[in-house]
Amino acid sequence: MIDLGVSKLVMIGAVALIVIGPEKLPRVARTVGTLIGKAQRYLSDVKSEVSRSIELDELKKMKTSMEDAAKDVSKSIQTNAAEFEKDWADATGAAGSTTEDHSSRFEIPPEYRHPKKNWRLKQGAMPNWFKARAGVRTKALSGAARVARYRPTKFN
Repeated sequence: MIDLGVSKLVMIGAVALIVIGPEKLPRVARTVGTLIGKAQRYLSDVKSEVSRSIELDELKKMKTSMEDAAKDVSKSIQTNAAEFEKDWADATGAAGSTTEDHSSRFEIPPEYRHPKKNWRLKQGAMPNWFKARAGVRTKALSGAARVARYRPTKFN
C-alpha cells in the first residue's frame, strides 16, 4: 500500500495548486473525490460478491453432507424395520405371512371432520334473543338507511 503522510499530502496539494490553478482546483478535487468513492463502492461490491460465493460453496458442501447423512439414516431405519418385521412375524407365529397381510387387518380411520359446519366464524358472546330484547343492533346500517328507518312520522 502507498504510505501517504501529512507531509506528502501537503506536497501533492501544493503541486496541484501550481499545475491546475486555483480556479479549477475545487472542480478537479470534487471529480477526484467522486471517482475515488465509485472505486471504493466497486471494490466493496466485488468483496461482498466473493464472500457470497464462498458462503454459497460452503452451504452446498454442507447440504451434500446433510443429504448423505439423511440417506444413511434412512437406510439404517429400513434395515432395522425389516429386521423388526421379521422378528415380529416370528414372535407372533405368522412366519408365512407378509406385511401386506398385516396391513389388511387394520382399518384406516376416516378423515377427520370438525363437528361444526362453519367453525371458523366467531360466535358472539351475547345470544341473539338477548340482543333483540335489549335493542342491540345486529346488522350494520348505512347513514341514509338509519335516517329513513328512525325518521319520526308526521302528525296530522
